[in-house]
Amino acid sequence: MKIKAKIKDDVLKCTVQAMHEMLTSVAAKEKGVEANYITHMVAKVGDRVIMEISTSEFISKDPTLKFQVKANGIKSGDEVKVSWTDLSGKSETGTTKVK
Repeated sequence: MKIKAKIKDDVLKCTVQAMHEMLTSVAAKEKGVEANYITHMVAKVGDRVIMEISTSEFISKDPTLKFQVKANGIKSGDEVKVSWTDLSGKSETGTTKVK
């Protein structure tokens, strides 16, 4: 997982790229396997949830997500932690420091 986070003008801007095949139901049926795609993603700074999203199978392979939030006390050097979970139950977590 690739994560970038930086603060500018009291706004935290983040870009997250999750490395995942995102196998849709149709593609899985053609391959004779079960569908598997990211179903949930959450980003936190400390205990504060700054972004949470439920997704579907209609997102591209290795999806990139950009979001921004008001900094409200988040400062340079704080750690952003992003986690995702897929349909099979597998999860991955990545972290980065705010620049």
